[in-house]
Amino acid sequence: MGLMGTLRRLIFWDFPRTSWQWDIIVTLILAFIFLTPRDLFRDQPRASSIQMLPAQQGFLIEPKLLANVSQADLPRKAAELVDQRFKSHTIITHVEPVFDETEHEITGYMAYTKP
Repeated sequence: MGLMGTLRRLIFWDFPRTSWQWDIIVTLILAFIFLTPRDLFRDQPRASSIQMLPAQQGFLIEPKLLANVSQADLPRKAAELVDQRFKSHTIITHVEPVFDETEHEITGYMAYTKP
């Protein structure tokens, strides 16, 4: 079996499940999954819409929901969005943008409530 035969078996995963070749392939795949840095794929957590964060006494809001809103109107608009989402009456004291460290783009807004 030559190099091409080995490559074909590797590409089509043509090794018996109990063989050492199978174990090596699985180990390489798991190493890639768990050891590859998140920054390589620019995979950063993003707010799905509006998420309640009880520990911070606030909400994480998706950036597109507050796009084109002036800095002065951010608390009012954030309170409207939170009230719509959670069917409540929330008082937002201030809103801060959350930035991505590597790209310097806004990944969400943190809206803080009264304690």
